[in-house]
Amino acid sequence: MSKRPGPVPGKAPAAGSRSSKPGVKPGATREQVERRERFTRARREDLRAASGDDDLVILYGWHTVTAALRNPNRRLRRLLVTDNAARRLEEEGIKATIAPEIVRPSAIDDRLLPDAVHQGLYLETDPLPTPAIEEVPARGTVLVLDQITDPHNVGAIFRSAAALAATAIVTTQRHSPDATAALAKAASGALELVPLVTVQNLGRGLAALKERGFMVVGLDSDGEADLSDMKLRKPLALVLGAEGKGLRQSTRELCDKVARIDMPGEIKSLNVSNAAVLSLYIASRA
Repeated sequence: MSKRPGPVPGKAPAAGSRSSKPGVKPGATREQVERRERFTRARREDLRAASGDDDLVILYGWHTVTAALRNPNRRLRRLLVTDNAARRLEEEGIKATIAPEIVRPSAIDDRLLPDAVHQGLYLETDPLPTPAIEEVPARGTVLVLDQITDPHNVGAIFRSAAALAATAIVTTQRHSPDATAALAKAASGALELVPLVTVQNLGRGLAALKERGFMVVGLDSDGEADLSDMKLRKPLALVLGAEGKGLRQSTRELCDKVARIDMPGEIKSLNVSNAAVLSLYIASRA
């Protein structure tokens, strides 16, 4: 029996359905999830307004903050640490280029969402330098994100990209989450390891990659062949669309090939971050 094609990312839950997003209580409805995301954006904007700088990047959590402290390209502004976290930083020989402020855990709690797990570390920084699309090395595999807006998904994609040695991640300036807070926490330090390239127009970005010799392969449930059966070559750009919507037609038309990922089990729908790690692994074996 031939395998049935499975979607590569999965369909988004229907309105009113239950969500399983990280950081969201089990059983939360889509309306509750969207309300929480609005609150997250409002809280971030409040902190930016208080600092008088729209470019403020907020990082929290042990792996996220310590990776930033080790990155010489990070320009640090303010570091809040608890007594326990300060001792652990000293024990592990991790030093900051600015003097930390020793605070109670509640001082960090007040600056984050109620369920944020900060582990006693809170850091304010400038954004990392963003390379131009023309500066991306023409080697290996690049991930291109077509309007993927969920910060937890994008953070998980960054983590997989770091684990599988992706060259860079390309996304648009609009319709993409900021590289801060929840995204950075989900990435668990990978923001410091994988360059993030932002473009104003994804079509022009893909055209620039193709001009430099990249093979551009889109991932979609209606792809012409399974990705593992497709003859791939490097440099390679893998393009993933948002859950539910998939690749936009304008993006699809710019791809050299459109592939799917056939799944052997009963569940055929994949979260976009799972699709990313599978496609990167397949590409690494090509």
